[in-house]
Amino acid sequence: MVLGPDTVHPKALSKKNNKHPESEQPGCWFKFRFIGRCLASRTKADATGSVTSTQSAESKSTIDTSRDQPIVPVVSSSTTSHAESTSPSTPNIHDELKISSQLRKFSFHELKSATRNFRPESLLGEGGFGCVFKGWMNENGAAPVKPGTGLPVAVKTLNHDGLQGHKEWLAEVNYLGELLHPNLVKLIGCCIEDDQRLLVYEFMPRGSLENHLFRTGSLPLPWSIRMKVALGAAKGLAFLHEEAEKPVIYRDFKTSNILLDADYNAKLSDFGLAKDGPEGDKTHVSTRVMGTYGYAAPEYVMTGHLTSKSDVYSFGVVLLEMLTGRRSMDKNRANGEHNLVEWARPQLGERRRFYRLIDPRLEGCFSIKGAQKAIQLASYCLSRDPKTRPLMSEVVDILAPLPNLKDMASSSSCFQAMQAERMGSNLNTRHGPRVQAGQVPRNGQPMRSFSIPNGPRTSPYHPNNPHRSPKPNVQQQKK
Repeated sequence: MVLGPDTVHPKALSKKNNKHPESEQPGCWFKFRFIGRCLASRTKADATGSVTSTQSAESKSTIDTSRDQPIVPVVSSSTTSHAESTSPSTPNIHDELKISSQLRKFSFHELKSATRNFRPESLLGEGGFGCVFKGWMNENGAAPVKPGTGLPVAVKTLNHDGLQGHKEWLAEVNYLGELLHPNLVKLIGCCIEDDQRLLVYEFMPRGSLENHLFRTGSLPLPWSIRMKVALGAAKGLAFLHEEAEKPVIYRDFKTSNILLDADYNAKLSDFGLAKDGPEGDKTHVSTRVMGTYGYAAPEYVMTGHLTSKSDVYSFGVVLLEMLTGRRSMDKNRANGEHNLVEWARPQLGERRRFYRLIDPRLEGCFSIKGAQKAIQLASYCLSRDPKTRPLMSEVVDILAPLPNLKDMASSSSCFQAMQAERMGSNLNTRHGPRVQAGQVPRNGQPMRSFSIPNGPRTSPYHPNNPHRSPKPNVQQQKK
């Protein structure tokens, strides 16, 4: 279970997202400093564990701390739910007794043994909640077993200096302890012992969608896998909104919270910010704004009014990330392209020129009809009017056939002509007017380039790419 950039809490929003020097230090020295923070934080008392406590950028995931920015806080006049109460986060035994009986109860010693004393080699990642370690447990009990045998699990520890605190630990337990669905990460059990708070999940061997889309050196996800992941994630949200006994608003839908099993089945993780949806005559839930900038619905950011359509907007952002291969926020892009939605919105309605939006690393290996339908769906989900956004069950129906479509763009004469035109523009940059590589000016507007041999966006499969990904079996051969 690998965690991505964290959810940001309100009082941390006034601070700048400064890069810590240690996050720039690679290698073993960084890893041991990283694990040192994880272990040291677990020995501190939870004396000031308010869920709104200030936290520096150091608590963010080491995967990527610079791209996700906090959203602007909005203070609502109405009271908030238990997950956002300003009351002290001192553990309440009555709350803890509500933990589902179907969850296994682990002792701290058992989890310490299962993770081999939380050693660095077992570390999977870090989030605002704390560090995540891989462990091995008996399939039918709580006893730890020898690594490589039994049931692999992900053990998530509570960082006493972290952002989420005891209240959100309980939110995670209460939601995942009761909600069971193939597209939600399974919570196996928990540990409540003195000031220790740990959660035990099923292990997701392929990590987060974020890593597969954006990690340097990773091979591009095939089109069919992207659509399969999108469909699975949509089913998870549809269950929360429309099928659960009480509707649930996920509120933190993003690529780092979508985990993948060995067969690339998508499962939603991290329910620390989940909220009960409105019931009866209520149209929304009023709450302070918490989440990740770039994913949150604009009406939620402006008013603090939370609905299931807020999740639909976030799904549209993630779907757009999967289609384009771009992050929701990326300040390394050219001016005007930092915000993915703002950059893509004018192009979403141009049906004949949708190729410009598709991830160039796919090199034409995507379905034409599937891409058109997915782009149209993203446009619906990102509608500025939340009432016009589709239900997640409708999203599922639209996505269902897309993974199996075979009309590849690479065999399309239109795509081949466009690619040839762009390749020709690359030659013109050497012998003609100076134009940015891979772009052809049309009506004064630059066109996004497809993969160019030896260029900055060369496919990792290309033999001359200096940063191409290693073959999948290299590490296995070494082992």
